[in-house]
Amino acid sequence: MKLADVVAFLDGELRTAEIKDYPNAHNGLQLANADGVTHVACAVDACEAVIDAAADAGADLLIVHHGFLWGGAQRIDGALYRKLQRAMAAGLAIYSSHLPLDLHPRLGNNALLARALGIKRTAPFLEVGVQAKVDVPLAALIDRVEAAVQAPVHLAPGGPDRVRRLGICSGGAGDEIAKAAAAGVDTFLTGEGSHWTFTAAEELGVNLIYAGHYATETFGVKALGAELARKFALPWAFIDHPSGR
Repeated sequence: MKLADVVAFLDGELRTAEIKDYPNAHNGLQLANADGVTHVACAVDACEAVIDAAADAGADLLIVHHGFLWGGAQRIDGALYRKLQRAMAAGLAIYSSHLPLDLHPRLGNNALLARALGIKRTAPFLEVGVQAKVDVPLAALIDRVEAAVQAPVHLAPGGPDRVRRLGICSGGAGDEIAKAAAAGVDTFLTGEGSHWTFTAAEELGVNLIYAGHYATETFGVKALGAELARKFALPWAFIDHPSGR
């Protein structure tokens, strides 16, 4: 496949040009190659270890949720130099999708996390998340979340023992706990939050589930890899490099 064709498909599907994001997110193609696409790698972060692994695997397109340009304009040395050098020497293009991938209704982190919990019908929540009416014991929901992210989660038990309205926002949305409470959810599932969000959840009467920033954002990039395999018959692989957060 021509790289331009794959990028055009991703940009269209993810509505890359339409969705506003942080200034340095730079959604879309961040680094081109000259040889097209024959093998895709997907990962959460465009860190040095991931780029090395993608190059070693023979990938020529790396799709990530967090790109390598978050630092804005800066001197190209150190790790940034090494990452660019390795990627360019390997003919590895890099494509990043942050908030567009969070909120995609079919391939997005939040929609897929909800689906992994057995939730089929959702509505918008906060800027990029989803919410749903449920009727499940909190303990049972915790079990489902841990099965979905394949890791233990941490709970700030501020809300009821039975969950009726669940809000989901992947990544580091814990600091939005007040907005979540104002939106009317009794349980808020996210990746991580600041220290103060634990007691804030208690005081607001909301269960706050921290399921891991990394763990809650593996869903979308995996879905993009599978989507490219389906549409273009491109082999793909997920590179797992958890941060522990």
